[in-house]
Amino acid sequence: MEGNQVLKARMAEIGLTQVELAEAVNADLRRAGYGGTVSDRTVRNWLTGKTRWPHHRQRDALSAVFSCPITDLGFVTPAEPADVPRRRFIGTSAVTVMAAAGASTQRGTRSRVGAADVERLLSKFALIVASDHQYGGKLTIETQASALAGEALALQARGTASQRIRSALYGCAASFTSSAMWAAIDGRRFDTAQRHFDRAAGLATMSGDPAIQFRIWSHAGSLYRHMARPVDALAANDVARRLPIARRDPMFASLGHARHAAILGQTGDHRAVRQAVAHAEDALARSEPGDERPLWLDAFYDQAELETLALAGYLALGDYEVAEGHAHRSLALLRPGMRRTRSITTARLAKAQLGQGDLEEAVATAMSIPIEPTGLHPRINSMLQDFGSALRIVAPSSHPATAWDHYAHDSLRKLL
Repeated sequence: MEGNQVLKARMAEIGLTQVELAEAVNADLRRAGYGGTVSDRTVRNWLTGKTRWPHHRQRDALSAVFSCPITDLGFVTPAEPADVPRRRFIGTSAVTVMAAAGASTQRGTRSRVGAADVERLLSKFALIVASDHQYGGKLTIETQASALAGEALALQARGTASQRIRSALYGCAASFTSSAMWAAIDGRRFDTAQRHFDRAAGLATMSGDPAIQFRIWSHAGSLYRHMARPVDALAANDVARRLPIARRDPMFASLGHARHAAILGQTGDHRAVRQAVAHAEDALARSEPGDERPLWLDAFYDQAELETLALAGYLALGDYEVAEGHAHRSLALLRPGMRRTRSITTARLAKAQLGQGDLEEAVATAMSIPIEPTGLHPRINSMLQDFGSALRIVAPSSHPATAWDHYAHDSLRKLL
């Protein structure tokens, strides 16, 4: 079955996934006073042709999302055979098309998009950011962020809005997609993260917002660092660091340098890592805390995060003593809500201690990581697996190694 190629093409044109289109339709249904019951499976049925003529409320919502009559989306009324050419259908249904177009125009006029809609989206985004800092990496966070991007694009497609609001909506969609990308990176879903990046980069360009462009390219650097592709990581992070906003605002510059330090650790260049950390510290010292910055930046970047990124760089270099110092400073400065980061930093501290031969201390540190909820984090699980493997290589018959094996078997069996 060929399916609905028209709808597929329109979705690609706007940049909507199945999940995002479902959320966009549901958002329109809720605004009209109905319950949002459309799922990605519903959208899949539309695309495959299994559902050729959606429910009338869904048809109205689809017309609003795409700002066109439902018949311009490749749907066929039940009265027509499935193989009737589309030109014949349009020719014999002109009245229906005109009526649907009129209804779509009226709906668009009633729902002008404004600053309040942008603020509503940003308030939802704040909840996703907070959840990410506590749990991170979960597919639910990625899905929520991606669906929120779909909602922003649905508002964009509906029509009447000023250029400023349109730019803000593209910025929202880019920012939400970037959060979905980060959740995928954190969850070790790298192929998915790459797809989010490709889409987010385009949306950021349309927004004209240099802050979100910085975030997306900086995330790309982190993606390639986690994939052990330091050359690509440095190139992507350089795009972020060379943006005008990194020259204007020392906070952005500091984050760019700190993430560069983490990447440079994979190249084995001690001098470059030291320089990048020093530049990050200098820029952070010059930043003004009262300056207005995006929510995503204020929510996580500070001296504690700088120490965490320096820790990652020195750990990759194998400079375990310096890495341990950064780990302790980060843990002392971390905000209470940064539970995911605390667990990741603690896992890195355990590795730094192990690298120095402090076996008992390293095992005690690794065992101190809470199993719930952040212990379920894919990245932490991977780090604990690596820790156990390294411990067995260094001292396979030692008491600390035996203690860790028992702990992993009894407490972490479901995770590892």
